[in-house]
Amino acid sequence: MTARITRPEVEHVARLARLALTDAEIDALTGELGAILDHAAGVAALDTADVPPTAHPVPLVNVLRADEPRPGLPRDEVLGEAPAAQDGRFMVPRILGEAP
Repeated sequence: MTARITRPEVEHVARLARLALTDAEIDALTGELGAILDHAAGVAALDTADVPPTAHPVPLVNVLRADEPRPGLPRDEVLGEAPAAQDGRFMVPRILGEAP
């Protein structure tokens, strides 16, 4: 597994990414990117023919409760907590048609 990346390739990628790298950074990145490519080549070499495709590595289960209808709060109790109510509805300030 020698998927080595060369210094000119690192310089080219840095130029495409508009990164201003020093010579020391280019040398360091050449080694680091080479190690990353070696690891990727190792993963690509694995035999995955018998492995089924998955969307997530761990089986997921819905942790939410079932959506079942149930009685809500009594209207009079809710409207009793409102700052203003009229004819069984919340009263809110008018926002349309008025100039500030």
